[in-house]
Amino acid sequence: MRRTAALLAGLVVGLLALPGVAVAAPAGPTQLGAADMALLSGVRLAGLWEMPAGQMAAEKGDSERVRQIGDEIAKQHVELDQLTVEAANKLGVQLPTEPTDQQKGWITEMTNASGARFDRIFVDRLRAAHGAIFPVIGAVRSGTRNEIVRKLAEQANDFVMNHMILLESTGLVRYAELPPVVVPAPVDNSLAANAKANAEFGVGLNTTVIWAVLLGALALGGIATVRVFRGK
Repeated sequence: MRRTAALLAGLVVGLLALPGVAVAAPAGPTQLGAADMALLSGVRLAGLWEMPAGQMAAEKGDSERVRQIGDEIAKQHVELDQLTVEAANKLGVQLPTEPTDQQKGWITEMTNASGARFDRIFVDRLRAAHGAIFPVIGAVRSGTRNEIVRKLAEQANDFVMNHMILLESTGLVRYAELPPVVVPAPVDNSLAANAKANAEFGVGLNTTVIWAVLLGALALGGIATVRVFRGK
Protein backbone atom coordinates (compact mmCIF):
# COMPACT_ATOMS: atom_id res chain seq x y z
CA MET A 1 0.00 0.00 0.00
CA ARG A 2 2.82 2.42 0.86
CA ARG A 3 4.52 1.69 -2.45
CA THR A 4 1.28 2.34 -4.35
CA ALA A 5 0.73 5.61 -2.51
CA ALA A 6 4.28 6.68 -3.29
CA LEU A 7 3.83 5.90 -6.97
CA LEU A 8 0.59 7.92 -7.12
CA ALA A 9 2.23 10.81 -5.33
CA GLY A 10 5.06 10.71 -7.84
CA LEU A 11 2.58 10.71 -10.69
CA VAL A 12 0.85 13.80 -9.31
CA VAL A 13 4.16 15.65 -8.98
CA GLY A 14 5.11 14.66 -12.52
CA LEU A 15 1.80 15.89 -13.92
CA LEU A 16 2.08 19.23 -12.18
CA ALA A 17 5.61 19.69 -13.52
CA LEU A 18 4.56 19.35 -17.17
CA PRO A 19 4.55 22.56 -19.25
CA GLY A 20 1.15 24.17 -19.67
CA VAL A 21 -0.47 22.28 -16.78
CA ALA A 22 -2.03 24.39 -14.01
CA VAL A 23 -0.38 24.25 -10.60
CA ALA A 24 -2.52 22.68 -7.89
CA ALA A 25 -3.11 25.92 -6.02
CA PRO A 26 -6.34 27.03 -4.34
CA ALA A 27 -8.92 28.05 -6.93
CA GLY A 28 -9.07 31.80 -7.44
CA PRO A 29 -12.24 33.77 -8.26
CA THR A 30 -11.64 33.65 -12.02
CA GLN A 31 -10.48 30.04 -12.34
CA LEU A 32 -12.97 27.94 -14.29
CA GLY A 33 -13.36 24.25 -15.01
CA ALA A 34 -14.74 22.72 -18.18
CA ALA A 35 -18.21 22.30 -16.65
CA ASP A 36 -18.25 25.98 -15.62
CA MET A 37 -17.54 27.01 -19.19
CA ALA A 38 -20.18 24.62 -20.48
CA LEU A 39 -22.80 26.16 -18.20
CA LEU A 40 -21.99 29.74 -19.21
CA SER A 41 -22.06 28.92 -22.92
CA GLY A 42 -25.08 26.62 -22.62
CA VAL A 43 -27.28 29.13 -20.80
CA ARG A 44 -26.27 31.81 -23.27
CA LEU A 45 -27.08 29.59 -26.26
CA ALA A 46 -30.44 28.69 -24.73
CA GLY A 47 -31.38 32.34 -24.55
CA LEU A 48 -30.24 33.05 -28.11
CA TRP A 49 -32.84 30.69 -29.59
CA GLU A 50 -35.51 30.52 -26.90
CA MET A 51 -36.01 34.30 -26.81
CA PRO A 52 -37.05 34.44 -30.50
CA ALA A 53 -38.98 31.18 -30.11
CA GLY A 54 -40.95 32.64 -27.23
CA GLN A 55 -41.61 35.85 -29.13
CA MET A 56 -42.81 33.82 -32.08
CA ALA A 57 -45.15 31.82 -29.85
CA ALA A 58 -46.51 35.03 -28.35
CA GLU A 59 -47.42 36.24 -31.85
CA LYS A 60 -48.55 33.11 -33.69
CA GLY A 61 -49.44 30.56 -31.02
CA ASP A 62 -52.69 28.77 -31.79
CA SER A 63 -53.92 28.69 -28.21
CA GLU A 64 -54.08 31.60 -25.81
CA ARG A 65 -52.11 29.62 -23.23
CA VAL A 66 -49.20 29.05 -25.65
CA ARG A 67 -49.19 32.75 -26.51
CA GLN A 68 -49.06 33.67 -22.83
CA ILE A 69 -46.28 31.20 -22.08
CA GLY A 70 -44.27 32.25 -25.12
CA ASP A 71 -44.38 35.87 -24.01
CA GLU A 72 -43.39 34.98 -20.44
CA ILE A 73 -40.51 32.71 -21.45
CA ALA A 74 -39.15 35.32 -23.87
CA LYS A 75 -39.21 38.00 -21.15
CA GLN A 76 -37.58 35.75 -18.56
CA HIS A 77 -34.82 34.76 -20.98
CA VAL A 78 -33.98 38.42 -21.48
CA GLU A 79 -33.40 38.64 -17.73
CA LEU A 80 -31.45 35.37 -17.55
CA ASP A 81 -29.34 36.37 -20.54
CA GLN A 82 -28.40 39.62 -18.81
CA LEU A 83 -27.35 37.71 -15.70
CA THR A 84 -25.25 35.37 -17.84
CA VAL A 85 -23.54 38.23 -19.67
CA GLU A 86 -22.78 39.98 -16.39
CA ALA A 87 -21.27 36.80 -14.94
CA ALA A 88 -19.18 36.21 -18.09
CA ASN A 89 -17.90 39.79 -18.02
CA LYS A 90 -16.77 39.39 -14.42
CA LEU A 91 -14.95 36.19 -15.33
CA GLY A 92 -13.50 37.43 -18.62
CA VAL A 93 -15.29 34.73 -20.61
CA GLN A 94 -16.33 35.22 -24.23
CA LEU A 95 -19.87 33.95 -24.88
CA PRO A 96 -21.49 32.69 -28.11
CA THR A 97 -23.19 35.38 -30.19
CA GLU A 98 -25.57 33.22 -32.22
CA PRO A 99 -27.44 29.92 -31.81
CA THR A 100 -26.04 26.60 -33.01
CA ASP A 101 -27.07 25.23 -36.40
CA GLN A 102 -29.39 22.77 -34.67
CA GLN A 103 -31.06 25.55 -32.70
CA LYS A 104 -31.44 27.62 -35.86
CA GLY A 105 -33.13 24.58 -37.39
CA TRP A 106 -35.65 24.52 -34.56
CA ILE A 107 -36.45 28.19 -35.16
CA THR A 108 -36.94 27.49 -38.87
CA GLU A 109 -39.18 24.57 -38.00
CA MET A 110 -41.39 26.85 -35.90
CA THR A 111 -41.36 29.56 -38.56
CA ASN A 112 -42.73 27.11 -41.13
CA ALA A 113 -45.42 25.71 -38.82
CA SER A 114 -48.82 27.13 -37.92
CA GLY A 115 -51.90 26.38 -35.88
CA ALA A 116 -51.93 23.43 -33.51
CA ARG A 117 -48.80 22.01 -35.15
CA PHE A 118 -46.86 25.14 -34.18
CA ASP A 119 -48.00 24.82 -30.57
CA ARG A 120 -46.88 21.18 -30.48
CA ILE A 121 -43.45 21.94 -31.95
CA PHE A 122 -42.92 24.91 -29.65
CA VAL A 123 -43.76 22.94 -26.51
CA ASP A 124 -41.88 19.78 -27.56
CA ARG A 125 -38.70 21.57 -28.56
CA LEU A 126 -38.48 23.85 -25.54
CA ARG A 127 -39.48 21.20 -22.99
CA ALA A 128 -36.87 18.76 -24.33
CA ALA A 129 -34.17 21.46 -24.33
CA HIS A 130 -34.97 22.55 -20.77
CA GLY A 131 -35.03 18.96 -19.58
CA ALA A 132 -31.61 18.35 -21.12
CA ILE A 133 -29.84 21.30 -19.52
CA PHE A 134 -31.55 20.97 -16.13
CA PRO A 135 -29.28 18.15 -14.79
CA VAL A 136 -26.22 19.97 -16.16
CA ILE A 137 -27.11 23.02 -14.08
CA GLY A 138 -27.50 20.88 -10.98
CA ALA A 139 -24.18 19.13 -11.54
CA VAL A 140 -22.32 22.42 -11.99
CA ARG A 141 -24.01 23.96 -8.91
CA SER A 142 -22.94 20.93 -6.90
CA GLY A 143 -19.31 20.80 -7.98
CA THR A 144 -18.14 24.23 -9.17
CA ARG A 145 -15.32 25.94 -7.28
CA ASN A 146 -16.28 29.37 -8.55
CA GLU A 147 -18.66 31.58 -6.57
CA ILE A 148 -19.89 33.53 -9.60
CA VAL A 149 -20.70 30.35 -11.54
CA ARG A 150 -22.38 28.87 -8.45
CA LYS A 151 -24.67 31.90 -8.21
CA LEU A 152 -25.52 31.79 -11.91
CA ALA A 153 -26.31 28.07 -11.64
CA GLU A 154 -28.76 28.81 -8.82
CA GLN A 155 -30.42 31.54 -10.87
CA ALA A 156 -30.57 29.41 -14.03
CA ASN A 157 -32.02 26.52 -12.05
CA ASP A 158 -34.97 28.69 -10.95
CA PHE A 159 -35.63 29.94 -14.48
CA VAL A 160 -35.42 26.50 -16.11
CA MET A 161 -37.65 24.88 -13.51
CA ASN A 162 -40.24 27.62 -13.97
CA HIS A 163 -40.12 27.27 -17.75
CA MET A 164 -40.68 23.52 -17.57
CA ILE A 165 -43.70 24.06 -15.31
CA LEU A 166 -45.09 26.68 -17.72
CA LEU A 167 -44.64 24.41 -20.74
CA GLU A 168 -46.21 21.47 -18.92
CA SER A 169 -49.24 23.60 -18.04
CA THR A 170 -50.24 23.55 -21.72
CA GLY A 171 -51.11 19.86 -21.46
CA LEU A 172 -49.11 19.25 -24.65
CA VAL A 173 -46.00 17.64 -23.16
CA ARG A 174 -45.63 13.98 -24.13
CA TYR A 175 -43.68 12.65 -21.19
CA ALA A 176 -43.24 9.17 -22.65
CA GLU A 177 -41.30 10.68 -25.57
CA LEU A 178 -38.95 12.88 -23.53
CA PRO A 179 -35.25 11.93 -23.71
CA PRO A 180 -33.89 9.81 -20.82
CA VAL A 181 -32.36 11.52 -17.83
CA VAL A 182 -28.58 11.94 -17.97
CA VAL A 183 -27.20 11.00 -14.55
CA PRO A 184 -23.79 12.56 -13.73
CA ALA A 185 -20.98 10.03 -13.27
CA PRO A 186 -19.89 9.23 -9.70
CA VAL A 187 -17.24 11.54 -8.29
CA ASP A 188 -13.72 10.10 -8.37
CA ASN A 189 -11.75 11.37 -5.36
CA SER A 190 -8.50 9.54 -6.16
CA LEU A 191 -5.18 11.40 -6.29
CA ALA A 192 -4.96 11.01 -10.05
CA ALA A 193 -8.50 12.32 -10.55
CA ASN A 194 -7.85 15.35 -8.36
CA ALA A 195 -4.66 16.11 -10.28
CA LYS A 196 -6.59 15.93 -13.54
CA ALA A 197 -9.32 18.20 -12.17
CA ASN A 198 -6.76 20.78 -11.10
CA ALA A 199 -5.16 20.64 -14.53
CA GLU A 200 -8.48 21.54 -16.16
CA PHE A 201 -8.65 24.92 -14.45
CA GLY A 202 -7.75 28.04 -16.42
CA VAL A 203 -8.96 29.77 -19.56
CA GLY A 204 -6.91 27.74 -22.05
CA LEU A 205 -9.34 24.80 -22.17
CA ASN A 206 -9.77 22.31 -24.96
CA THR A 207 -13.04 23.00 -26.81
CA THR A 208 -13.95 19.31 -26.87
CA VAL A 209 -13.65 19.07 -23.09
CA ILE A 210 -15.64 22.25 -22.52
CA TRP A 211 -18.63 20.97 -24.47
CA ALA A 212 -18.52 17.35 -23.28
CA VAL A 213 -20.81 17.89 -20.30
CA LEU A 214 -23.37 20.02 -22.10
CA LEU A 215 -23.57 18.45 -25.53
CA GLY A 216 -23.86 14.93 -24.14
CA ALA A 217 -27.14 15.94 -22.53
CA LEU A 218 -28.39 18.14 -25.36
CA ALA A 219 -27.79 15.41 -27.93
CA LEU A 220 -30.34 13.20 -26.25
CA GLY A 221 -32.92 15.97 -26.41
CA GLY A 222 -32.20 16.62 -30.09
CA ILE A 223 -32.36 12.96 -31.07
CA ALA A 224 -35.58 12.36 -29.21
CA THR A 225 -37.39 15.38 -30.63
CA VAL A 226 -36.24 14.66 -34.18
CA ARG A 227 -37.66 11.16 -33.83
CA VAL A 228 -40.97 12.63 -32.69
CA PHE A 229 -41.37 14.89 -35.69
CA ARG A 230 -40.27 12.38 -38.29
CA GLY A 231 -43.50 10.58 -37.65
CA LYS A 232 -45.57 13.63 -38.53
